[in-house]
Amino acid sequence: MLLRIRSLTKSYRLGSSTVPVLRRLSLDVASGEMVVIMGPSGSGKTTLLNCVAGIDVPDEGEVVLDDERVNLGSEAARTWLRRHRVGMVFQFFNLIPTLTVWENVALPFFITKERGRAVEDRVEQLLVQVGVEGRRDHYPFQLSGGEMQLTSIARALAHRPRLLLADEPTGNVNPRVGRTIMEILRTTAAREGAGVLMVTHSPEHAAWSDRVCFLKDGVIAAEQRRSGQCDEVASIHKQLVELGI
Repeated sequence: MLLRIRSLTKSYRLGSSTVPVLRRLSLDVASGEMVVIMGPSGSGKTTLLNCVAGIDVPDEGEVVLDDERVNLGSEAARTWLRRHRVGMVFQFFNLIPTLTVWENVALPFFITKERGRAVEDRVEQLLVQVGVEGRRDHYPFQLSGGEMQLTSIARALAHRPRLLLADEPTGNVNPRVGRTIMEILRTTAAREGAGVLMVTHSPEHAAWSDRVCFLKDGVIAAEQRRSGQCDEVASIHKQLVELGI
């Protein structure tokens, strides 16, 4: 199993109070599998992704990626993990405004001090893969929202991550770009064997996954197995209604 999450518990301090977010949550993601997390705002979806990425450290439980316990590693070890094994896509792009599209996609290689023709070829390949090769010398302020998100996905794929984490990747783009993003994520899982763990509020996009997990009150309240195609949206709507999400 690529990713194993066991009894994950996370709370935050709010003044003198403790606010529980995740309550002994368990979840697996296999290589080549695309899993979607759905749930109401504040249900812990982003906290779950942050714990998997090693940005947050859980209070209890464990996160194991490729047989390595993420939550027990040092801060330096968790940083290495994010740079080499985990790709992250955010709703608000997080591009560097002073870097061009090409430079933003190449940023992971700059950080790890990798240079040379192989790096240049990889960046060019990614620009073509996501369809922004014509924007390579533009800066983020010169791009549409969809182009910025596609650039951020290319950057997340730079090091061929074993696990791709995507937090509302279609939340700020139009339907056409949203479909393109889902096709890229499916390709990443199916052809490259990476696991994909994605948060979304969209049943239409959730229907592209292999499995939908419904998060409520800090636990996985229900799951649906999918076909991996954009179909059966109605059953996802029905489950959301039944859970009151």
